[in-house]
Amino acid sequence: MSSVAVTRVWSDLPIPPGEVLREEIEALGVNQTQLAAALGRPVQVVNEIVRGKKAITQETALELERVLGIGAHVWAGLPLGSARAKWRRRRWRPIASKPTNCTEQRKKRGR
Repeated sequence: MSSVAVTRVWSDLPIPPGEVLREEIEALGVNQTQLAAALGRPVQVVNEIVRGKKAITQETALELERVLGIGAHVWAGLPLGSARAKWRRRRWRPIASKPTNCTEQRKKRGR
């Protein structure tokens, strides 16, 4: 029986929800005013989300799902993913070399 090594890869680039929203509305060929009208929200709210000044609430996530067809869980998860990526960039320090067993650990410590 063979084993398969699994490597996890995380993006270390935080992607703000507003940037994703901006790219989506550009791809659709609509502007912030049109999106705001479709959402039934003031243009200022959409603009503040796009600029990263306002968070996407659960209610807004549901409205974006209705209007853009992108699941509310995606919109609600974007801030968490962005925060996680920022945390990793500040705190994550991979171990330079992982000893495979205790004997190798002792060798590295000079015992």
